[in-house]
This record gives sequence, structure tokens and C-alpha cells, in this order.
Amino acid sequence: MSKVRRFPHCSHWGAYTILVEDGRIVGIEPFEHDPSPSPINQSVRDWASTERRVLTPLVRSGWLENRENSDRRGRGSDRFVPVSWDEATSLVAGEIRRVSESFGNASIFAGSYGWTSCGRFHHAPSQLKRMLNLVGGYTGHVDTYSIAAGPVILRHTLGDDGACGGQANTLDTVAEHTETLVVFGALSPRTAQNEAGGIASHALETHLHRIAARGVKVILVSPLRDDIPDWVAAEWWPIRPNTDTALMLGLAGEILKRGRHDRSFLERCTSGSERLICYLDGSRDGAVKDAAWAAGITGLDAAWIADLAQRLVETRSMLTVSWSLQRAHHGEQPFWAALALAAMTGQIGLPGGGVGYGYASLGGVGAPINLAKSPALPQLRKPLESFIPVARISDMLLNPGGEYSYEGETRTYPDARLVYWAGGNPYHHHQDLNRLAEAWTRPETIIVQDPMFTATAQRADIVLPANTSIERNDIAGNKRSDCVIAMHKAIGPVGDSRSDFAIFRAIAEKLGVGPAFDEGRDEMGWLRHLYEATRADAAARLGFAMPDFDTFWTQGYARCPTEAEHTYLSEFRERPEDNALGTESGRIVLGSQTLDALGYDDCPAHPAWIEPVEWLGAADAIDQFHLISHQPEGRLHSQLETSPASLAAKRGGREQARLHPQDAAVLGIADGQTIRLWNERGACLATARLTDDVRRRVVVLPTGAWFTPTGNSGLDIAGNPNVLTVDIGTSRFGQGCSAHTCLVRIEPYEGEAGDAIEHYREQMERLVAV
Repeated sequence: MSKVRRFPHCSHWGAYTILVEDGRIVGIEPFEHDPSPSPINQSVRDWASTERRVLTPLVRSGWLENRENSDRRGRGSDRFVPVSWDEATSLVAGEIRRVSESFGNASIFAGSYGWTSCGRFHHAPSQLKRMLNLVGGYTGHVDTYSIAAGPVILRHTLGDDGACGGQANTLDTVAEHTETLVVFGALSPRTAQNEAGGIASHALETHLHRIAARGVKVILVSPLRDDIPDWVAAEWWPIRPNTDTALMLGLAGEILKRGRHDRSFLERCTSGSERLICYLDGSRDGAVKDAAWAAGITGLDAAWIADLAQRLVETRSMLTVSWSLQRAHHGEQPFWAALALAAMTGQIGLPGGGVGYGYASLGGVGAPINLAKSPALPQLRKPLESFIPVARISDMLLNPGGEYSYEGETRTYPDARLVYWAGGNPYHHHQDLNRLAEAWTRPETIIVQDPMFTATAQRADIVLPANTSIERNDIAGNKRSDCVIAMHKAIGPVGDSRSDFAIFRAIAEKLGVGPAFDEGRDEMGWLRHLYEATRADAAARLGFAMPDFDTFWTQGYARCPTEAEHTYLSEFRERPEDNALGTESGRIVLGSQTLDALGYDDCPAHPAWIEPVEWLGAADAIDQFHLISHQPEGRLHSQLETSPASLAAKRGGREQARLHPQDAAVLGIADGQTIRLWNERGACLATARLTDDVRRRVVVLPTGAWFTPTGNSGLDIAGNPNVLTVDIGTSRFGQGCSAHTCLVRIEPYEGEAGDAIEHYREQMERLVAV
């Protein structure tokens, strides 16, 4: 009689146990210490399916015949030829050597923005960058698609970006002390399911229940009513998208007009406040920034704004700002304006007061802060400092040698001849996918290493099949999780796939750097080494005892030292002269000498309202909708897109687009009808879902549908919003992604829609030779 075996594991959705019988996954159990486990973990068993997996190393036929001289427009249409692992790794090593010797290592782009696994050892981008650093380096990226403009401006105005990475007030202080909570964007368990590097305990709902039980005044500022659970009983302010900065500045100006700003705090703890005040009172541009001014831009009631301004200074008030707000044109401004508003109230550094960024954007933001060293594979010394902002990939490929600016520096795009993408899918993450498709024809060689045959893998020259996490051993852990989690191998490899470590070790051997790459350790040797480094740090620096590796591996997890009830900048508030920030003044910057000298019109010297390139207040937007492309409920990014949790949110085989019933009536659209969304950048199909939880003239289409263009028009039939989004930087200073600045038109679709899943199967039959 067969026996069910149990394997502790972890994903980006949290810790869990895999139940396996006769080599087959028969169950998934959530981590016993997680109060709100994510249901998405039930879908991980689909990783064992061959349906969308890369099963053997593949090379595009056109590239195999002509190498770097191949017709690059054959990517995505040329058939693939199966090759052995020895041939595949020889081809990859040869390309790295060729490009390095002929053009220099800056022409190797190792962008590899990967979410394939929460494991810290088989972290594909880290493995890739470690290998390339041993052979001369590469061009990489800085920041992330999720958050770029925000950290850039906070590094300048607060001295570091800890406030948006989990170092601001922990949510337990908000739940205990806050009296007025203003949520800009969202505070939703939907996004708090996820955490880069894994998570042991999802605590957001626990804190929200405490907030609701205490009767905290909660105001949700968002175009979407369900950006906070309905049982919180928040007051919904359906703001016009991309205008949060105007609301923040209008609140600050209203406080100033009433003489209720905290002069002492501004004098002691900030610099440049006089520059901000001149902007708020209108002496700089003639426009007084008050409730009436903000109402005209945001579409909100002026009386609401005026009343809230009064309440913010009369009660212990906390502002939360989602990461999503800075993924927009001029995305630096809402993060800076929120900081300015909190400074005007004088509540920064008080328990439950001030401002925090990214709560619920990931599950660990606001959790007790992990004080120990997080396990991570060392990437070694970087021989090159060549980089681009992560969202500027198409710009780099289309404009080699062109100039760009970042954080006040003027830099030059490298001439990328080789792209090596490990564990990620830019045809999900990137904006304006039709522009990316054109840019994708420029490199001489594209290598994709991934478990899944994604749209990116379909458009590669060499495809290397990597394992999923359930086919190898690893450990999860990060600075926003209170545990290190053991990730036991549960099943054997699917097809001829190999672990990322095994793949890169084979390539490193052929490049002559094998011993330096693996340092004589195998998989379990590395896991022991990384865990013991974390354990030793906790003991030496913090006096905290973690179990030895063998105990940890058997138990499945180990607790880490954490700090709860953390109040951000409390010591700075008490003695700013002894706790200087890493800014130009040592204090919170509200008026910037650096930005004043740069003279950027898209990121001025103080927080400011600047009209985005596309928004509902524009004169030509009368018949358009603002598109919001947020994280879906049933998956993370494009992972597990055809698994049960993801499919439950689809209708008619495609993503659902939510819009207001009154807007739908004007357009002649019925609930459940196929609709076409389009603009000058592209077009996609979706299924209409009518709800009054969405502000009028707003449409919500989640990210993550696998890019499925069809026919000569390139119409995407799956519902991928990034065929529509704009591919511009947030500003010359931050250069972040501007995905949430996007207008579209909508109409009923009368043509032949086709099935996205069936189209994928047909595409694979065309591409992969049997």
C-alpha cells in the first residue's frame, strides 16, 4: 500500500506542505501558523503538468542555421529544434564568449526580472548574474516594475527607501494607535497574498479586523470600492485616477490656509518647507492649493476635503500610499506629496501617525521587521556598473548609444547584442508590447531560461527548461518574513528540465569558471551554507538562537528575530540633530536644492501636481476610459494563468474587464459580453463585467493574461492590458514604469473571438518540432 509523503515548501503566496503519493501530488496543506493562507497555493500542483512546460532544450531553426546573422523577425514563428543539454550549454557559453570578446560585456543584457521561485538559492537572476560576474560582467537593471519612481524620490527626500520597503510603521502600531486612516490606493488582502522571497504569516486581515473593531475612521481614496474589504466599513472616495497628488496637496494647502500646520516640526525636521509653502499658498504660480482647487482636479467634493484636512490635524492620523500610485506618469509626486502632507500635520515619528508606503502591496510590508540577515546567493563583485532603469528595456534595444537620465545623472544606453532572460516574462511585465515586439528584433541572440513556454520563451533563440521549485530543494526567506522556510523537493523533474543551479554550473564549466561558481558545493551544501550564515548573524549580532540546519530542515521552518511595534523616524523626531537622515540637509526634504539645480519640468524642486500625458481631465478624453491594470486575485503576475484560481476569475476564456453599468449602457454593452479595448498602441479583447464598485469612466483589466496576438492586426484575444499601456518613464529623475497612465476606448466586439488557451496549443504545435 502506497504511503502519502509530506514535503514542507513555500511559494510567493506563502508556506505550505505538499502531499505526494506514488510521485503524484495529492494535496496541499497551508502552513499551520498562517492565520490567512492564500488559496492560490492550491494551484501549485499544476506546475507538475506538462501542458505549458518547456520539456527539453530548444533552438530556433533560423538561428541554428545562421546564428547572429539570422532573420530576427523569425522569432515567434520559426520552429524550434530540440538539442541535447551539452549542445545547448555549449551554444550559450559560445554566445557569451563571442559577444564579450567582440563587443564587450556591457553588450550582454542580463535583465532577468524573475518571479519564478521564492527560493533564495535557485533564484534565477542571482544565479545568472553570479556566473556573468565571473566572466567580465553584464548590463543589468535597477529598481522594479512594481516600484521604481517611489524609491528614487524617497532616497532623495528621506535618505533611503526603507519607508516603502517595509521599514515604516508596522501595522500593529496603526491598528493600536491610529484614529484617522487615509488609504491612498488600496489596503487589500488580494495583493497581500504575495511576497517576494516567500512569507510565513499573512497578517493584514488580522490588523484590519483590529482597526475595524476600534472604530477607526477609514477613508479609501481609490477608483475601486473593493480596494479594501467591505467589512472594514471604509468611506469610499472615488477619485479620478492619477490625481492623488492634487488631493494630497489640496489637503496640505487647506491645513496651511487654516494655520494648522505644525511649524515646529517643519522647522526642526524638514528642509525646503518654505519652497513648498510658496507653492501651496499660490505665491509661486497664482493658484492657491486648497480644497476647492483639489476638488476641481480629483472630481471629489470640496467639503469632504476641507473636513478631512481639519480631522488630520485633530486626530492621530496615518496616510498609507500603495505602490500602484507611483506606477504612473510623474509617479514620484504622490509619494513626495504624501510625505509633505504628513509633515504638515507634524505626526511623522508618532506611533500610528505619519505616512507609510506599500502596505498590502506585498504581504510583508507592515509586518514585524526581520532583523536577521536574509539568505541570498552572493552575486560576487560586479566588474561593470552598466545598467538601465528596469522599465526602459525597449528604449535600450531601440536606441543603442542614446542618452537617458536617472537620479540626476546622464547615462548612455549600451548596444545590447545578447539578451539572457532567466526566470521571468517581459511580455507580461513590460508596457506597450507591440513596441517591445519591435525592440525584440534588435539583439543578435536571445536566451530564455524558464520552466514555462511563455510568450517570451516563444520569441527566444535558445530556450533552456528550468525546474519549478517543487522539483528541487531550496530555502525561502526575506526581510519582511518572520521565518526561514525549508523548500523540500517533492517530485522529480518534469521532462528534461534541470535546476537553475545545474544549468548555470554547466555553462560556467564551459566558460572555465566552474570551481569559482559553485565553490565546491552541491545544492544541499549551498542551502546549508546560506542558512548557517543567517543563523550565525542572528546569534552574533542579536543574541537570537536559531536551530541548526538539520533541525531546521526536518522541522520545515525556523523563526527569525523580529521587531514589532516599530514607529518609523521616532528617534529622528526626538533629536533630528543627532539622527541625521542621508539627505542633502540631513532632514526630510520638502524643497530640493538638487532638483532645483537640475531644472526638470517633469520632477520639480517641490512636490507638485503635473498633468499626466493621458488622464480623464484632458480635453480629448471625453469618449475614453482610464485603464487600471492591477494584480489579479487568483494568480501572481502571469504565473499559473490557467490554474483553477486564475480561471475562476475569467469568463469566455479571457480576462474580465470591470466597468460601471451606466457606462456600459451608453456603449450598448451587456454583462458577459466580449468587448474590445483599444488605443493607438494596440487592442485586446476581454469579457465585460458590470459593477458599481468601479468609478465611472474607469475600466479595470487585471495583468497577467498570456500575450496571445492573432491575425495581421495583432489583436490580443486573452486580455493582456500591456498591449495598451504607455511605455514612458515616470520622469527624467525616476524613470519608473507608467503603466497606470493609460486611456482606452471600448466597444462591443462582434467578430470571431477565438479561444486563447486553444490558440496557445496550436501555437506550440507550430513552434515545437516533434
